[in-house]
Amino acid sequence: MALTEIKVPDIGDFSEVGVIEVLVKVGDTIKVEQSLLTVESDKASMEIPSSHAGVVKEIKVALGDKVKEGSVIVVLETAEAAPAPAAAAAAPVAAAPAPVAAAPVAAAPVAAAPAASSTVDLKIPDIGDFKDVAVIEMLVKVGDTVTLEQSLFTVESDKASMEIPSPSAGTITALSIKLGDTVNIGDVVGQITVQGAAPAAAPVQAAAPAAAVVAAPVAAPVAAAPVAAAPVAAAAHNPTVAPSGKLPHASPSVRKFARELGVPLAEVKGSGQKGRITTDDIQAFTKSVMAGAVQTLAQQAAAPKSSGGNVGGLEVLAWPKVDFAKFGDVERKDLSRIKKISGANLHRNWVMIPHVTNNDLADITELEAFRVSTNAESAKAKSDVKVTMLAFVIKALVAALKKFPEFNTSLDGDTLVYKKYFNIGFAADTPNGLVVPVLKDADKKGIMQISQEMGELAKKARDGKLGAADMQGGCMSISSLGGIGGTNFTPIVNAPEVAILGLSKGQMTPVWDGKQFVPRLMLPLSLSYDHRVIDGALAARFNAYLGAVLADYRRILL
Repeated sequence: MALTEIKVPDIGDFSEVGVIEVLVKVGDTIKVEQSLLTVESDKASMEIPSSHAGVVKEIKVALGDKVKEGSVIVVLETAEAAPAPAAAAAAPVAAAPAPVAAAPVAAAPVAAAPAASSTVDLKIPDIGDFKDVAVIEMLVKVGDTVTLEQSLFTVESDKASMEIPSPSAGTITALSIKLGDTVNIGDVVGQITVQGAAPAAAPVQAAAPAAAVVAAPVAAPVAAAPVAAAPVAAAAHNPTVAPSGKLPHASPSVRKFARELGVPLAEVKGSGQKGRITTDDIQAFTKSVMAGAVQTLAQQAAAPKSSGGNVGGLEVLAWPKVDFAKFGDVERKDLSRIKKISGANLHRNWVMIPHVTNNDLADITELEAFRVSTNAESAKAKSDVKVTMLAFVIKALVAALKKFPEFNTSLDGDTLVYKKYFNIGFAADTPNGLVVPVLKDADKKGIMQISQEMGELAKKARDGKLGAADMQGGCMSISSLGGIGGTNFTPIVNAPEVAILGLSKGQMTPVWDGKQFVPRLMLPLSLSYDHRVIDGALAARFNAYLGAVLADYRRILL
């Protein structure tokens, strides 16, 4: 018998990682490739496998310790003459077992050898405040060689489509997603092999990346994706669901245990440090479900429904079922995914927010003349920037938000959050549907810069290239139908904002000036607001002030 030190193999570009789980104890008999402990970096958690079989004589690390490549983690009592058969099989170098078996410490130089390649998990990066985004286009396949930041696939939310870039240059070795799958921030969707500078790979080095994906580079991420994605949206209605917007915090072994029991990990409340889900949490959740004390979201969805439904606390009648074909020819077309999701958001906002709309008119005769002359001057100067009336409205809206700060707020429970920044969203009509890009820091920009940035954002919207950051952080939105027509309408407040401004088509109207009727260009303003935050008198003052600024733009300087 001999004592063999098991060391941390090559774990990629991580200098130190924390030990979050010890999977063995002194006296355990372990096999080759059996996981010894779980470590976690700022990007991933991974299990460290054993390169030898034997009996655990000593454990050199504890929870919370920091380890790195070459750190001794366990001392095993191994058969003196036995080579490391599985380690040899895990790498293409067939001659490696001999030096390993020659001496108890022969494993150290093997683990320390520089790696020719390493495997990096392909994870969904921060895509903003979106959940369950759909994969609508695959741009690479297994075996493709990609460059850094090369687009791998395209995902689509209810507001935008975006391409997910590669975190490294290398070869795609695994992809666990397909068209139609849904993903969330942090989901592992495949692996990429990144080439290093060293010419050869050692057995232990080759085993480490495989362990990082729990020895199943394709199956594990596929199984984990729906667990992490589907239940998150129901967190507000179920106390057992993980915090909204966060993936379940658990090690690979715990995730595997949950999959084996069929436990939806996102519905389990973690008792470990920083909300980490442990094996005990999985067992306790299973017992609660078996006892009937807790229902999973799947169970709730399968439960019989009443003839009506509860929407936002309102009991409503069931939707009428009609055989339209008996009245004449019909054609059925499925709603697009964007309409399905945006429709749900609009429904929520309409039901949950007590809407009131204030209508007013703004005299923009002089402002329109100034806009036309400004564009004429720009054309002579061969400038590409074209000023629109919407740019003037955005600047005027900022002035109104400063004068009436209640409109630049959001409700957070019983607290009103006052924002000190001025980001204005504007609805952009695109072939794929309506999107709302957000113009940031409008208070710090002039009309020409606002017009230029609006044009750039509108083009990105039409091309389907808006990123998550382009549509976040809005204070108030503008829905403009001026290019189409209409007089007034009721725009729906875009939660968590408390107001939205609707613009209809300007009309030349006879206006009494005290002596006679004169033709004036009047712009209809439709201001919808959340009556929980804003009362009618304040809304009327806001709209009147906005109209006054548009009528005489010098007021913006006051």
